[in-house]
Amino acid sequence: MGRGRAKAKQTKVARELKYSSHETDFDALQRELSSNSSNDHHREESDSRYEDPYDDGYDEYRR
Repeated sequence: MGRGRAKAKQTKVARELKYSSHETDFDALQRELSSNSSNDHHREESDSRYEDPYDDGYDEYRR
């Protein structure tokens, strides 16, 4: 019970996102992407130093 109401709300939100026009702030997007890429680079370096004992080699396929 109650699934119909939740689905109706999801449908309403999805419709609003699909059909509403949003102004994109490209400057904020550029700042966010540039900060994330530097964080990813540092994380990759730190990850490569530690071997995961549970790594079965299929992690790349799960992502």
